[in-house]
Amino acid sequence: MAQDYKLESLATAAPSLPSAYAAAIQAQGVRINGASGAWCEVWLAKSLPVGAKPDDAAISFGIAQGTLLGVIRFPGKGADRRGQVIPAGVYTLRYSLFPVDGAHSGVAPQRDFALLTPLVADPDPAAKPAFADLVKISGKASGTPHPAVLSLETPPAGAAAPSLVKEGEHDWTLTVKAGDITFSMIVVGKFEE
Repeated sequence: MAQDYKLESLATAAPSLPSAYAAAIQAQGVRINGASGAWCEVWLAKSLPVGAKPDDAAISFGIAQGTLLGVIRFPGKGADRRGQVIPAGVYTLRYSLFPVDGAHSGVAPQRDFALLTPLVADPDPAAKPAFADLVKISGKASGTPHPAVLSLETPPAGAAAPSLVKEGEHDWTLTVKAGDITFSMIVVGKFEE
């Protein structure tokens, strides 16, 4: 049975952030609530350096590999876009592209994703981990060799930030703003093969 999700503004900073992260993350966030309570809480980076959009039509944003997008907290057991279980806790959200290696064909129309890394395994908010390094530390969030991922996309036309809308049968998309960029992230949902 499908459940509805609702967006709630949070006027407080993410709990227990190390000082380097507290300086880099917005003081206000959002909570996504489901029928059984809070699903996740998200706080975005204060600034997000963005370059020119790449020529590849499958890339939506000109964000550098490994850039910190924000932090996400699952108060209870969470899940990523692949349906992998994410234990309760605080995770960084770092930008990456899925590789063009044949194994990812058809996973999404765009290549942009946020990889979750346990905050304790990601001490420097200014770091920009290379793809292989980011995949490795993100595997600590999923408990598998595959990273924990949330799909990123260009916001739907007219979407305000912050807002939460249902897309398709299973997906709930959060539209947010970090620095000068507005983007959407599927925070509840599962890729259907």
